Amino acid sequence: MSIESTPKQSWWNRMAHPGQFVAWTTPLLWPLAILTLCLFILGLWFALFNSPEDYQMGDTVRIMYVHVPSAWLSQFIYVAMSASALGTLVWRHPLADVSMKAAAPLGALFTTLALYTGALWGRPTWGTFWEWDGRMTSTLVLLFIYLGIIALWRAFDDQLRAARIVAIFTLVGALNIPIIKFSVDWWSTLHQPASVFRPDGPTMPLSLLTPLFIMLFAFTFLFITLYLKAIHTEVKRRRVTTLQRRAAQKEAS
Repeated sequence: MSIESTPKQSWWNRMAHPGQFVAWTTPLLWPLAILTLCLFILGLWFALFNSPEDYQMGDTVRIMYVHVPSAWLSQFIYVAMSASALGTLVWRHPLADVSMKAAAPLGALFTTLALYTGALWGRPTWGTFWEWDGRMTSTLVLLFIYLGIIALWRAFDDQLRAARIVAIFTLVGALNIPIIKFSVDWWSTLHQPASVFRPDGPTMPLSLLTPLFIMLFAFTFLFITLYLKAIHTEVKRRRVTTLQRRAAQKEAS
């Protein structure tokens, strides 16, 4: 082994080994939690006290600061799970299935929040809590996919076997993500086209964009913090399960 290859291998082993991953990410939890709290305080101050009412929606527009980040995370988490599914099936990465299992409940949580706040926003804006348009329906399907993944994990005692089945199911379900993304462009829908990430620039004023981006970062760091904590819990749970099985085997022998 050459001297140049040693650091790379050491870094890779550190990232791949679940115990080492828990060890080097544990000190990050409190700083991430504090950063998340600060971002939420700043974002809420801008959203409630330094953001104007919309000329059409009035104060109802403030629901956007929760709805948009939740909708963004509902899709981002699933993309991350799909990458983990590839890690399980192709590279057999030891953390990949743990990552999938830890992310699924969080994805379901943010998808539920996106649907709920969307309904609250839709009633005064569109005159209805729910409409079976492309984006609403495909987001609801995404929630069912998340719940199906959670159920699959719980249906198997053998987590390695469950990981392969869940990974295949996750990759099939990933077909729904572009449907959610482009449904506004493909079909007639109540949702307006993109107003932030556009080739010609955002159509929203800076007074609305500022709190929106702050809340977007706040929700994203909230997810990262909860995600790391969920991975730590799952790694420790599996470690305890392994020790219990070894102890049972010793008693049986």
